[in-house]
Amino acid sequence: MHQPIDCDILIVGGGINGAGIARDAAGRGLSVVLCEKDDLASHTSSASTKLIHGGLRYLEQYDFSLVRKALIEREILMRAAPHIIRPLRFVMPHDQGQRPAWMIRAGMFIYDHLAKRELLPASEGIDLRSHAAGAPLKDNFVKAFAYSDCWVDDARLVVLNAMAAAEHGATILTRTTCAAVTRHADHWRATLRKTPHPSSTDTNHAEAPLTVHAKLLINATGPWAASFLQDTVHGHAGKKLRLIKGSHIIVRKLFEHPDAYIFQHPDGRIVFAIPYEHDYTLIGTTDIDYHGDTDKVAIAAEETDYLCELVNHYFTQSITPADVVWTYSGVRPLVEDDKQDDSESASEVTRDYKLAFDTDAAPLLTVFGGKITTFRKLAEEAVDLIAPTFRNQHGAWTADAYLPGGDFIGAQPNNRGVLAFDHFVHNMQQQYAWLPPALVERYVHAYGTRIKVLLADCFSLSDMGEEISPGLFAAEVDYLIQHEWACSADDIVWRRAKFGLHMNVDAIESLSLYIAANLQKYR
Repeated sequence: MHQPIDCDILIVGGGINGAGIARDAAGRGLSVVLCEKDDLASHTSSASTKLIHGGLRYLEQYDFSLVRKALIEREILMRAAPHIIRPLRFVMPHDQGQRPAWMIRAGMFIYDHLAKRELLPASEGIDLRSHAAGAPLKDNFVKAFAYSDCWVDDARLVVLNAMAAAEHGATILTRTTCAAVTRHADHWRATLRKTPHPSSTDTNHAEAPLTVHAKLLINATGPWAASFLQDTVHGHAGKKLRLIKGSHIIVRKLFEHPDAYIFQHPDGRIVFAIPYEHDYTLIGTTDIDYHGDTDKVAIAAEETDYLCELVNHYFTQSITPADVVWTYSGVRPLVEDDKQDDSESASEVTRDYKLAFDTDAAPLLTVFGGKITTFRKLAEEAVDLIAPTFRNQHGAWTADAYLPGGDFIGAQPNNRGVLAFDHFVHNMQQQYAWLPPALVERYVHAYGTRIKVLLADCFSLSDMGEEISPGLFAAEVDYLIQHEWACSADDIVWRRAKFGLHMNVDAIESLSLYIAANLQKYR
């Protein structure tokens, strides 16, 4: 029988909001336990379009405050994690039936100047007849607009926040369900149940439940926020959540240049075509209402058709559903205001977040909505809100702090860290000259300065252990198990490292067997 765990805060939900709040709160000296029923980032937070962006299209909805907040966060996050966040140029072909070119240009001017911009170039008009971005497009597209935002490895962003939280003393419990909570005047009593590791060979052993006594409970369960309140907390949801499914398809790459495309469909929805994993193009997203099982979200045939048809409207190289090599889908919990009409399109519902703080007995904070770009600000506001409960006066700190692996220049995040990242890659390639340069570059993009932890005991390829699949050595798998809570092949190939598109079934099975044989060494 486990001893009860006493803590200041119990966070339920291991997506970007839960991990971000855990990091902020633990860094202020509060004791934190976070539980996630599956793997970190295993649902909505790894199913995004993988962008850190202001949200150009939200200007059409006059949501200037959200865009400004997101643009400010874009710069902060670039400095904090230059290894997993990088600049990306977007090209918007001007199509007949769209708003006049002058209006789009005016919108981009606002986007450039709504918040201070130090790291990214301004928008511009381009001639597709002479620009590299015009080559893959049909001849009728001659004019376009280009602007900059950022690409992010979304699942790694969640993991890095969880790592930072743990390094500040938080307890991170993956594959642990919050089965029951009881509210008292001054604390919560929660029962947490561990689920067997997917790679475990012991199917008969069930761990005893954990009991947690927390002064404050945070509901950061994303699409499950309302149902968690109703079914587990037995309280009223308070906010109306609208679940919106966004799906993406992956095809063999449709263009050679490094820029991305943004297409505005006549129905008002935005679809991106983004270079992905060197050999592929990521296309998405759809925006449709979702009423199904939030644990079983998958793309529908109509969504695949929709994305293929839109791509075929622009590109000379047409695609069909048969060309799709992988898909993923996620459900975003968007907050509906009481004033909003249920008939309003999914793309028009705000992506901003709401924090509901209930202090009728032991405090309860529920997070509604949000987007990956503004997670840090959401976390900061959440901890600012609950800090007086603990008489905690530490104050906000994450705007001037690195995420794990980002600290290769200076004690605090700065522009040089972003601008000199390629130089750091080159230095690591020289330091680890016994490794293939492309592999070192991948390690640096994934782990930043933590490459030195991964390779601490390695001085030659033979020290890396078994090569489970080309470019995937046992040393990296061991690191991910020991430091990043990985315990299944899916955790690694689809979230922490994007090997899934490059590995066959036999290689994935070999990885599963390796994890099963070595998991207990780090547990």
